[in-house]
Amino acid sequence: MTATPTTSLPLLGKAALVTGGSRGIGAATARKLAADGADVALTYVSGEGRAKEVAEDIRALGRHALAFRSDSASATDPAEAVHHTAHEFGRFDILVNNAGIFPSSPLAEITLEDIDRTLAVHVRAALLAAQAAAGHMTEGGSIITIGSNLAERVPGPGMTLYAASKAALNGLTRGLARDLGPRGITANLVQPGPTDTDMNPADSAKADGQRALTALGRYNTPERVAALVAFLAGEAGAGSTGAVFTVDSGANA
Repeated sequence: MTATPTTSLPLLGKAALVTGGSRGIGAATARKLAADGADVALTYVSGEGRAKEVAEDIRALGRHALAFRSDSASATDPAEAVHHTAHEFGRFDILVNNAGIFPSSPLAEITLEDIDRTLAVHVRAALLAAQAAAGHMTEGGSIITIGSNLAERVPGPGMTLYAASKAALNGLTRGLARDLGPRGITANLVQPGPTDTDMNPADSAKADGQRALTALGRYNTPERVAALVAFLAGEAGAGSTGAVFTVDSGANA
């Protein structure tokens, strides 16, 4: 029998998949979902050791955990990751499309390979995973995709491809909301700004410039982004779908 969620464990009894969950926002999200009661699977491409550490943290919270390799650039891995999670946990309730890359180069230097890989990782994988997840989810299911505040405002050169790929997630999310709304499944987009991760550390040479663009004058933490994701995955966030939530310390204000 599935346990009834409580205030302290709002996701108790639910099963989640976080793509790219071995570090940064993905790792923080996997831990937060588990802390709120969910069993959590996470994928990685590299960093197997880190992924296993996150899985151990999840088990230490009394939850079931899976960590397995899955390449979001693949045409088949995203859906297979969903099916594997559903098979192992016996259900599937929460999909967090988090895996990402950060291409940054002058417009003239963007290659066809760059375009294909970026769109595959950010857009195609999210769509394929959502399509597969919808086949397993019942009412109360939640799809949350991690985008970027750069989808709405680009403060400098070199980010055309990245911004374009993240902007596509807005349309994807709104379409999913309409397709899945009649079944009681929500779809939302979370757009972080400067966040202290391996991909964009708060002590990098470019960090001060990014801080200067924010209203709060600071980087965000992965844990703050994860807290919003967990909120949207639970009953408290069930009134939102097709919505965009920007967590960028006011960079786009």
